[in-house]
Amino acid sequence: MTKPLVIKIGGAILENESALQALLSVIATLKQHSVVLVHGGGCVVDEMLSQANMTTEKKHGLRVTPKDQINIISGALAGTVNKAIVAKANSMKLAAVGLSLNDGDMVNCQLSPLALGQVGVPSCNNSKLLDGLLSSGFLPVISSIGALDNGDLVNVNADDAAVVICQLLNAQLLLLTDVNGVKGSDGEYLPSLNQAQADELIEQGIIAGGMTAKVNAALKAANQLRRSIAVASWQSPEQISLLLDGQGIGTQIAPN
Repeated sequence: MTKPLVIKIGGAILENESALQALLSVIATLKQHSVVLVHGGGCVVDEMLSQANMTTEKKHGLRVTPKDQINIISGALAGTVNKAIVAKANSMKLAAVGLSLNDGDMVNCQLSPLALGQVGVPSCNNSKLLDGLLSSGFLPVISSIGALDNGDLVNVNADDAAVVICQLLNAQLLLLTDVNGVKGSDGEYLPSLNQAQADELIEQGIIAGGMTAKVNAALKAANQLRRSIAVASWQSPEQISLLLDGQGIGTQIAPN
């Protein structure tokens, strides 16, 4: 049986209806592969926080989530963004189902030790819900909102959310971003990247901001799953079939 494919989307693709439609059109052709979409939606969160006269702060490329913002952030991600993706997918007959990380007890979360407020660090718990949905031909669309053991909602970095769902299903992972991969010190995209190279590029400030979090999440997944993780552009969704055929696309993040 083929491994499921977990695709993480966020950023500009969520503001670009034609790009999202192109990605969903490719997913519709992957008849032999189960697909799970995991999404963030920072652009929508920023807009909603701005409308509420609240500011956005980031540390190490991760969003700081004060307690007085979690309701807005969870409403944006698990509500507005999630339902928009599900509606678009279902308009294309993809049988999408909208979920959050805590649904079906899929994922446990602990508060991040990085003093980021209501930000969760996710860990695998129970794949039963996803297994059932995938075996029945549904397309799960999962927002990066989780919950602590006491029921408090937490915001999870969407790359970390995709990694934990990938681990839960022992799946392939594709982290889609606005660029064609990770750039090296010469400004060219790297075909592959390992931990030592990543540490050096982060120290030099070449890998910075949100890409730091993405690369760290991909390295964690690569090391735990013992296989390469692809970081590639959402602007070329047709490459997904190449990935599933075992070919390298974007930057392949390699295990140690």
